[in-house]
Amino acid sequence: MAAAELAGSVQVRHVDAGSCNGCEVEIASAFGPVYDAERYGARLVASPRHADVLLVTGVVTRNMAEPLRRTFDAVPERRLVVAVGDCARNCGVFAGAYGVVGAVGDVVPVDLEVPGCPPRPDAIVAALRTLTGR
Repeated sequence: MAAAELAGSVQVRHVDAGSCNGCEVEIASAFGPVYDAERYGARLVASPRHADVLLVTGVVTRNMAEPLRRTFDAVPERRLVVAVGDCARNCGVFAGAYGVVGAVGDVVPVDLEVPGCPPRPDAIVAALRTLTGR
């Protein structure tokens, strides 16, 4: 996918657009010592300006639609977006709720999706490996 352009490593900024935090627990495991996503070239960063990839979890709520757009715009060009979890992919159990704008793909373009409620850490690491090519 983007492995050639990203030269084997990606800097990842996580954005919680309105999740229940189930996906965050699995992301923490994916970057923890057991699954160790960093050994495959994926590293969490604190600023979107340092990122290559946005890892977005949760449905996009009314209050998070604009911050998500701004975060997306702050990531330098050839940015990628990964929608993590069923809520980020298609609103999951929150589809049609009054405070929900939509799925991540309704607000910013999505390049890769990780299914699951929540997705397993190894699935998150596998998705990141497709980006790094490692």
